[in-house]
Order: sequence, then C-alpha cells, then structure tokens
Amino acid sequence: MTAYLFPGQGAQFLGMGEALFPRFPELVAEADAALGWSVAETCLADPRRRLNLTAYTQPALYVVGCLHYLALVEERRRRPDVIAGHSLGEYPALFAAGAFDFVTGLRLVRERGRIMGQDNDGAMAAVLGLRVFEVERVLAGLGPTEVAIATYNGPTQVALSGPAGEIARLEPLFRGAGAQAFVLLDISGAFHSPLVAEARAEFERVLADVVFDEPAIPVLSNLDARPHTRARVREALAAQLTGPVQWTRTIEAILASGEEDLEEMIFPNVLTGLTQKIRAELARRTDVPRTMAGA
Repeated sequence: MTAYLFPGQGAQFLGMGEALFPRFPELVAEADAALGWSVAETCLADPRRRLNLTAYTQPALYVVGCLHYLALVEERRRRPDVIAGHSLGEYPALFAAGAFDFVTGLRLVRERGRIMGQDNDGAMAAVLGLRVFEVERVLAGLGPTEVAIATYNGPTQVALSGPAGEIARLEPLFRGAGAQAFVLLDISGAFHSPLVAEARAEFERVLADVVFDEPAIPVLSNLDARPHTRARVREALAAQLTGPVQWTRTIEAILASGEEDLEEMIFPNVLTGLTQKIRAELARRTDVPRTMAGA
C-alpha cells in the first residue's frame, strides 16, 4: 500500500525538475504557453530571480509535481493507493487522481499564485518545539489578536499567520514558552487565515468556471483529512485559502488506513521529516499504558 505526498510552497529549489523536463516536452510546452514564461528556465537557471516569488513558485511546483508523478507511474506501472498534498500540493495531487487535466490545474494554480502573491501586509512564522496546546496557550494570552495557527504540520511544529507587525513581535513570547525555534517564513502574506478572505473571494470566482471530475484515487483534503469528492472539491479548495492546513490529521489518517510506504514527490525532505515525527508520536501514544492514558 503506497501513498504519494506532494509538498507545497517552500519546497522549491533551483534545479528541480532537471531530469523531468526532457521526458515530457509536450506538457512543458503546454505549461509555457499557459503561463507565458518558461518553467524550465525558471526552475533550472532562474535568471530573473523569480522562482521564490509566489506567482511563479506555485505554478513551477505544480508542473514539477505533476511531471514527477507521471514519471513514477510510467516507471512503476502502477498508481498509488492514496494521495495527499500540503497546501499548494493539493493541486498536483488532484491532477494525479484525475480531478482535472494538466492545463486546467495549471491555470487554477496560476491564478491562485497571482492572487496570493498580492501584498496583504501579512506574514507567517514557524514555531518548533512546542505542542499545539502550548502554542494555543501563548496565543490566548495575547488577548484579541488576528494571529492564528495556519498549518498543523506535526506534533511539535505549527505555522502562524497574522499581520506582519504582530508576527514580528511574537518570537520572545514563544521562546519564553520553550519553543526551540521561531522562524519567519519567506512568504508575503498571512496565508491560511481569515486575513486573506478577499483573496479567497477572488479565487472563488476563478473556481466557479471549472468543471471537476470525481477523483479516481482518494485525495485527502487539507481541511479535514477526508477524501475529496467532486461535489465538494470546489468549496474545499476555496476554504483552504482561509482555513488551517490539517497535515498532522492527514498523515494520521493515512497511517491508520494501513499505508506503510509514504513517498514524497519533488524532493524527499520536507514532508518526509514531518511524517517521521507524526509516525513517532503515534507510536509513543500506543506505548503509553492504558492506566496512564486514562482509558
């Protein structure tokens, strides 16, 4: 039983897709035509230094993720049993499951990246080393605030979204609470929070014109770790912009279903590390004596 995992923004790196672009020249040409710029040039040389700009990062990751998936299916002659994607990663995941074709997904991602790349005076930061309830306790102590948990990445790793000024002032509070690290992310917006409600409304208008197919392979939604369906994929993709990414729940659901082989697309580092921590946390819970667990 195999699960494929697609990473989101932040997983990009110079040189990604180098072995893939020559294998799928027709799809690369379709991508360039839809975007109006060269994906291969941006990923491999980045002469204009825009690979890390949201409007370019998201389409580039989508294309490389799709090509990586197609290459694996071609080589192994079988498809995975379940798929999941972190934030942007849901789009190549849904392509892999047949919810839309390559260019339709790319156009969605192009508009998503454009909309999310607009400055909304927001920021994000990763908090490492604190459990979720400890992070929530620090946030509760702030009083009224627009800062919220944006991604639940693992048992001791979350990302926060909020106004740039507020996020910048939080490091001493979280360090004081025992956080091992507080890292400002190179992202120009308070993604996965109510602060991007206007972006969500604009993206909903883009989604309204898209016809989705029923996924042929289960793709777990970022919203609730439940499989996407044709009936709710449009709503789920819109809600993903303002709601937190439930990655911990997603990996727990995959492991609970009996999947043992979880393989990350593009670059096996970001999600693989998180998966190992989630798996270790589940094992730790299992090892706790029933009397200690309150059972």
